[in-house]
Amino acid sequence: MQAVIMAAGEGTRMRPLTYKMPKPMLLIKDKPLLEWTLSFLPREISEVIIIVNYLADRIQNYFGDSFGGRKIKYVFQKELNGTGGALHACRDYLQDRFIVVNGDDLFYKKDLEKLCGENLAILACEVDDPRKYGVFKMDKEGNLIDIIERPQTKDLRLINTGAYALNKNFFDYDLVQITETEYGLPQTVAKMTDKYKVKIIPAEHWFSVGSPGDLEKAQTEIEKFL
Repeated sequence: MQAVIMAAGEGTRMRPLTYKMPKPMLLIKDKPLLEWTLSFLPREISEVIIIVNYLADRIQNYFGDSFGGRKIKYVFQKELNGTGGALHACRDYLQDRFIVVNGDDLFYKKDLEKLCGENLAILACEVDDPRKYGVFKMDKEGNLIDIIERPQTKDLRLINTGAYALNKNFFDYDLVQITETEYGLPQTVAKMTDKYKVKIIPAEHWFSVGSPGDLEKAQTEIEKFL
């Protein structure tokens, strides 16, 4: 099975830390964030595809063509046109089933193992205040019905962590455009519910490294993932 890691972004919210280093290469306990992500991948993963753009050489020079016994392939995302565009950039290299994870968050290995066991699924995390996120509307069986962006209430609290189990049926759907220049991966996955069941899996642990303050917190949060 393959894993696709999104690592192309400029990390603008992490500046000035990302002026000379891509966000996935920022250190947590003396190891790059991306190295933690790679080490948490389940044993089912035999090949990793890393989507790169900004300061790509820093990532490629550090990891080379393999890590932890897994082959690494790099795909350059020529245009930074969102997560949907990033996945389309590597479609020719994908086998039928694969997982996709953000390269700048911390994921729990057991959660990713659950993800690998599903045909179509999204890893979710419960938060106290979901109003600045996209939340999942589900049926009684825990399957996705819709994604509601920036809800006005706190009734639905499971948010998207940026980790998915997908198959190549994804590419049968037109990408959903979310801004003038970006195409959304989760919004496109939501379209798949017209034919397929997409399971929502609650995560035990997840930590989003979105700001310099988050990076500081991650130095202690990492203990929960070991």
